Amino acid sequence: MDGADFLIIGGGIAGLSAAARLARHGKVVVIEAEEALGYHSSGRSVSFSHYGIGGEAVRALTAHSRPFFERQPEGFSEVPVAQPFASLYFAGEDELPALASLAAAMAQVTGAIRPLDADDLTALCPVLKTGPGAAVRGLFDPTGLKLDADALLQGYARSVRSQGGEIRSGRRIESIERRGEKWAVDGEIAAPILIDAAGAWADAVAALAGVAPLGLEPKRRTIIAVDPPPGMEIAAWPFAHSVAGDFYMLAEAGRLLVSPVDEVADDPCDAQPEDYDVALAADRLEHYTSLRVTRIAHRWAGLRTFAADRVPTAGFAPGAPGFFWLAGQGGYGLQTAPAMAEIVETLITGAPWPAGLAASPEQIRPERLLGA
Repeated sequence: MDGADFLIIGGGIAGLSAAARLARHGKVVVIEAEEALGYHSSGRSVSFSHYGIGGEAVRALTAHSRPFFERQPEGFSEVPVAQPFASLYFAGEDELPALASLAAAMAQVTGAIRPLDADDLTALCPVLKTGPGAAVRGLFDPTGLKLDADALLQGYARSVRSQGGEIRSGRRIESIERRGEKWAVDGEIAAPILIDAAGAWADAVAALAGVAPLGLEPKRRTIIAVDPPPGMEIAAWPFAHSVAGDFYMLAEAGRLLVSPVDEVADDPCDAQPEDYDVALAADRLEHYTSLRVTRIAHRWAGLRTFAADRVPTAGFAPGAPGFFWLAGQGGYGLQTAPAMAEIVETLITGAPWPAGLAASPEQIRPERLLGA
C-alpha cells in the first residue's frame, strides 16, 4: 500500500491550495474523481474577489487572502492570477436600508468604498436603469479583483508537484477505512491525516469513513453569457450587483456574464443549467438594465456547497482521529482559498493562528456545526 503523510480528497481550489501548504511538511497525495481539476465548482465560478458577499467571517477570510492575489508568489503562475476590477452595488428606494447595512459591513474591511447617486450609477454603467422604480443609490468599491480560476488551480497544482506531492485525477473513491493509525483509501494508499475537500460530495466522503456529516447543502448557480449591442463598449463597466441579491452582471472577453444569483438545492452532480433559471437570468438583465436579450451565447451551472451558517469549515472531526474537514466554501472558495489553506496548515501542524486574520478558530472549526 502506498503511503503519504496527508491524503486529500478533492482537487478543487480548496484541496489544491491546502495541499500546496501541507507539502512543506510531508508527502501529500491529492485524489480527484474527475480528469480535470476544479471541474464541478472552482472551474465554473465567475472568479471574483469582493467584499459584497458573505458575513463577517467570510469578509475576514477574503481580506486575509488578498495579499496572495496582489503579490502572487514568484513562479506560482506565468500569468497574473488577479486583475483589479471595480464593483458597484445598486439599490432601489425600498432597498436603501439594505444598502446602508452593506456599506457598514464593507467599511469594516475596506475604507475605499464611496456612495453613488443615480447619475453616478449611469456614468459607471450606462445601461443600468435608474430613477423611480429602479436604482436610485449605490456603492462603488474599487478594490475588487477578477481572479483567473484556471491560473490559480494550475499554480497550486504546480506547487504541489514541485514539492514532491502527487495529484491523482480520474480516481473515484469506493472505500475509506481506518487501519491502525492511518486512513486507507480503496486499500491502495494510506495516511495518518485524511482531508475531506470533496465539495458537494464532502458529506458522502465522510459517510464512507464512518464520520458524522456536517449537513452540507449543495446549491446550483446559473450563469449565461450574452453579447452586447454592436459597438457598445463594456470593458470598463464595473461588476454590477443588485443589493436585493438577485442579479449580477460582469463584462468578460467582450461578453456580459449574467446570473440571477440562484441557489437551487441540488444533489451532488454534474450540474447543468435548467431552462427556467436561464430564462430568469435573461429576465433579470432586462429588468435591471435597458438591454434586451436576443440570443444567449453560452450557459452553464455549477454547485456552491454551504454549511448551515454559510461559513467555510476547516478542522478535525470530533471522535475521528486524523479525519479533517475542509468544506462548505459556498460561493467564496476562490476568494478565500489562501486564508483557508493557511488555516488548514495551522490546525494540522499546531502552528499559531494566522496573524492578522480577523476570523476566529471557533467560527471555522466543524464543532460549531455538530454541537460538539
